[in-house]
Amino acid sequence: DKDTWITLPADGREGPPPPWPLTDQSDRECELWEAEWARPQAVEWERNGQEIEVGMYVRTLVGAESRTAPTNLRQLLKQQQEALGLSLPGLLRNRWKIAETADEATASTPKVRSAKGRFRVVDGGKP
Repeated sequence: DKDTWITLPADGREGPPPPWPLTDQSDRECELWEAEWARPQAVEWERNGQEIEVGMYVRTLVGAESRTAPTNLRQLLKQQQEALGLSLPGLLRNRWKIAETADEATASTPKVRSAKGRFRVVDGGKP
């Protein structure tokens, strides 16, 4: 089971984003497009040729940012996030995990005191 998981680089995908695959890119779409292609998941999107799917996600995200966005647009956004591995359920479904950086690995490892360090001397039953 462990061998079927793909570990994504914690630092994300390197290099410029691919060309925008849809028509008439807005400034906001350009901004999000560049940010999305720097994510760890983008390594797999590129390998799978998912430029159009990511473009549709970006376009949906821009539409869903509006206060008056319909509920079904936000539901579509949630489905797209899962399909692209941008949510925890999506990462699990795609069997992707993001590598830990050295700092995160150190922070998540609990510090175990030695057996000797867990005991303290008690004088006459008083701490």
